[in-house]
Amino acid sequence: MKVAVEVADAADLMPKDGHGSASAFVEVEFEGQRQRTQTKQKDLSPAWNETLVFNVADPSQLPHRTIDVSVYHDRGRASSVGGGGGQHRYFLGRVRLSGVSVAPSAAEAVAQRFPLEKRGLFSHIRGDIALRVYALPDAFPSSTSPADTAPAPAPAVDLPIDPFPSVGEPAPVDAKEPKKKKKSSASVAPEESRLFHSIPASGDGGGEAVSQMSQAAAGPTPPPVAVASVAYTRAEPPPPPVAVASVAHARTEPPPPAAVVHIRPPMPLARPGPDFGIVETAPPLAGRLGYRSGDKIASTYDLVEQMRYLYVNVVKARDLPTMDLTGSLDPYVEVKLGNYKGTTKHLEKNSNPVWQQVFAFSKDRIQSSQLEVVVKDKDLIKDDFVGRLVFDLTEVPVRVPPDSPLAPQWYRLEDKKGDKIPKGELMLAIWMGTQADEAFPDAWHSDAHSASGQGALANTRSKVYFSPKLVYLRVQVIEAQDLVPADKNRPPNVALKVQLGHQLRRTRTAAGSANPTWGDELMFVASDPFDEPLVLTVEDRVAANKDEPIGRLVLPVSAAFPRTDHYKVVESRWYNLAKPSTSAEEAGGGEKKDKFSSKIHLRLYLEMGYHVLDESTHYSSDLQPASKHLRKPSIGILELGILSARNLIPMKAKDGRSTDAYCVAKYGPKWVRTRTLLDTLTPQWNEQYTWEVFDPCTVITVAVFDNCHVAGSKDDVKDQRIGKVRIRLSTLEADRVYTHLYPLLVLQPSGLKKTGELHLAVRFTCTARVNMVALYGKPLLPKMHYVQPISVLHMDYLRHQAMMIVATRLARAEPPLRREVVEYMLDVDLHMWSLRRSKANFRRITSLLSGVGAIGKWFDGIRNWRNPVTTILVHVLFLILVCYPELILPTIFLYLFMIGVWNYRFRPRHPPHMDTKLSHAESAHPDELDEEFDTFPSTKAPDMVKMRYDRLRSVAGRVQTVVGDLATQGERAQAILSWRDPRATAIIIILSLIVAVFLYVTPFQVVVVLIGMFLLRHPRFRRKMPSVPFNFYRRLPAKSDMLL
Repeated sequence: MKVAVEVADAADLMPKDGHGSASAFVEVEFEGQRQRTQTKQKDLSPAWNETLVFNVADPSQLPHRTIDVSVYHDRGRASSVGGGGGQHRYFLGRVRLSGVSVAPSAAEAVAQRFPLEKRGLFSHIRGDIALRVYALPDAFPSSTSPADTAPAPAPAVDLPIDPFPSVGEPAPVDAKEPKKKKKSSASVAPEESRLFHSIPASGDGGGEAVSQMSQAAAGPTPPPVAVASVAYTRAEPPPPPVAVASVAHARTEPPPPAAVVHIRPPMPLARPGPDFGIVETAPPLAGRLGYRSGDKIASTYDLVEQMRYLYVNVVKARDLPTMDLTGSLDPYVEVKLGNYKGTTKHLEKNSNPVWQQVFAFSKDRIQSSQLEVVVKDKDLIKDDFVGRLVFDLTEVPVRVPPDSPLAPQWYRLEDKKGDKIPKGELMLAIWMGTQADEAFPDAWHSDAHSASGQGALANTRSKVYFSPKLVYLRVQVIEAQDLVPADKNRPPNVALKVQLGHQLRRTRTAAGSANPTWGDELMFVASDPFDEPLVLTVEDRVAANKDEPIGRLVLPVSAAFPRTDHYKVVESRWYNLAKPSTSAEEAGGGEKKDKFSSKIHLRLYLEMGYHVLDESTHYSSDLQPASKHLRKPSIGILELGILSARNLIPMKAKDGRSTDAYCVAKYGPKWVRTRTLLDTLTPQWNEQYTWEVFDPCTVITVAVFDNCHVAGSKDDVKDQRIGKVRIRLSTLEADRVYTHLYPLLVLQPSGLKKTGELHLAVRFTCTARVNMVALYGKPLLPKMHYVQPISVLHMDYLRHQAMMIVATRLARAEPPLRREVVEYMLDVDLHMWSLRRSKANFRRITSLLSGVGAIGKWFDGIRNWRNPVTTILVHVLFLILVCYPELILPTIFLYLFMIGVWNYRFRPRHPPHMDTKLSHAESAHPDELDEEFDTFPSTKAPDMVKMRYDRLRSVAGRVQTVVGDLATQGERAQAILSWRDPRATAIIIILSLIVAVFLYVTPFQVVVVLIGMFLLRHPRFRRKMPSVPFNFYRRLPAKSDMLL
């Protein structure tokens, strides 16, 4: 197997030759093999279109390998064909590709542009490179038939070349070459000729090509070398004789004998499975390096790499000259820096406009030494020039937070010739800062210059959101009086319907009375501010599925009494019911007295002592009660640095784009959203956020999404999921910086898919260690959850309602945190049936019980004397513990201590991540995944639903059998003294009397020794048949024979 790396072109490289240009070449290294392209003289956007092929020693290890692509500037003299020579080179950037990103074939490979990365902290790199990486099958099989090995009529011509004419270093020799090969090379000439074949950048990776390389010594040009085609898609006559050369330049081998080789069609490659584990990294972060300098940014923003930006704050203008004949002016400002251009909104008919807009240009992408700010007049045909300002970037001041913001200044506008115009001034502030600047989140970024429209631009900015404050509303419906049904000739069947927003609950139906008594308790989730009223409607069931309202009451949620403890009992109140036809204003309050005398008896609570669960209890990030007075003090600070992502899959390949990625992180009520980086598979965010921590047993969730609203898309288009990461704080050591690459995994109906890797830096700083240790002995939830618990079914319903409220509220923010994002972060569909998840939970239970099984097997080995030495030691230990029973508990706890100390060496070095095997994601059947992603209710064909229903019945039947067996064993224990079997009960009570008398007269230690020695007796004194107690227990009756 081979790997082909197509180097297409590069763009916007850093000039290095002192004349504003560079002579660039690309060097690719893979598994000790190094190859390079030709040198393109004096071109900052060179195009190579060359393919470099590498051998893969072990295809199964390909996902764990890295392909290093480096771009250099060649300082030496150029050869005749641009090969590049010389002894020195300057670094222009590099790209590191994981083996997971290698496409299985050339047809599936997509050319992708990668931004060039820095080699060190102080490197100045810019530009990007287009690459296409894919796997190639072995063109020449290892075993050939006799017909395939026929002698060739003519030998091939060898072309001696220098693989690295510009590096100036001898080609390294493979250190792993066996010694016996060196001995057998005595017959080879001292200077062996080496061949280099370059495959053209064609779609199928095939065809014949000759790489024309210059030779150091002058001489006639040798004849061309025939290179074997890698793959044929149709039957063709055999190619001419070829000489096959190893692509690896590091190994020099004699050319093989010429032979006629029949090329076979390529076989489909079995791509190795991707690596789903996390990888520890060591980025140059101030938090890791232990900065001791006076850099303020490093001390407060030390979990991300610093990114320099040029900020331009366009504040306002005054006394602008009019350009139209009508005397009006519609001004706007255009900020230009090289090829990047930012524009403010235009203000109609305003000579003194106020914009208050900030522009941020990344320093790595600055393409000019001058900043131009132009004021224009908006016109229908062509915008008119009003004035401009030009600034030299070398004179821009540097601002470092927490310094105060730079004060803007007035500048007199100039014309196109550079002369001051009589009227018109512009207030600006220009400075050089970092992403720690407070203007960074709301600024227009050069990274998002392609976003269309102000609405799309707002969707690319970073924001911080807070979930609404949620409270449980408890409504106790006691009774009603003097209800007047529509039909007075029959007894009413009344029920109370209570609605709060989209939440709707009903009491049970009270039949046959105009003064019904319910005594029901209903609970709702209310969000602060309490804008939505509580609507209560008394309905009379007049026919099947037909209810007629006979009374109505509208109450504000603020009318409920806030309660923090269950001891406080609120007095109930009577409310007047209004007629169903009355408006909400007339029905509100229930205090007006009119001719309609129906009343209802209620008690309302706002339960401030509960924590409203809006996420799964397994991944909760907030456990604080709704009341601020009951909340615990913070114990620490959680800092998260969202550094970057790599190897993302192109989510918009159909539209000719790659991915517009952004991150969302949630911990507690605080949500953060990074800025969107457009059209890149390797986004570099470098944004840092902080949360207060109140409980270490909580989880932070970070997810990556593809922004589908940056190109003027409709609002109903959903942002696509890329992957999610969860980190439990209790698994983190305090004051340690964790930097890891987390795989982004998405489970789809087609199977598990790795969509990229997310680079995060996490640090948990503990500020109250005593309080944190004390928390491990306190309840996880507030007190009210235990003194007045809510049923599990009711809690699931309330959790779903809380999720819907949070999703609706955050979707109304600007820019919105969309519903699909919130639902994915909160795992809204976690309660839905999944056969895959059921299998995973069953395996978790079996793995837990495997420990008990291991102990049973060990004890069985002791009883059967499989290892006599161990059995004798167990006998001795047993006798010691019986003679000295006070040593039992100290021995147990000392054993636990020793196990814990021994396992400290094997403690996890990184936070746990999602386990694909534990989740049963890798081996799940496609039909099971299709069922898991089906909607509720199902939209599948009836035959498919019937098949899945039958499968579910089969699984449930097995579960039913296991539950029945457990119930049978428990009922047999109950039948021992219940006289259901008179003979068995009589035997038990007689034996109980005999044992009681025996124990009264025999010391307890003697009894224990006798029982222990009996259980540990030698196999020679035991039988293979079941024991007497076991047989007796199996014969006891159960209630299974009473089932229908």
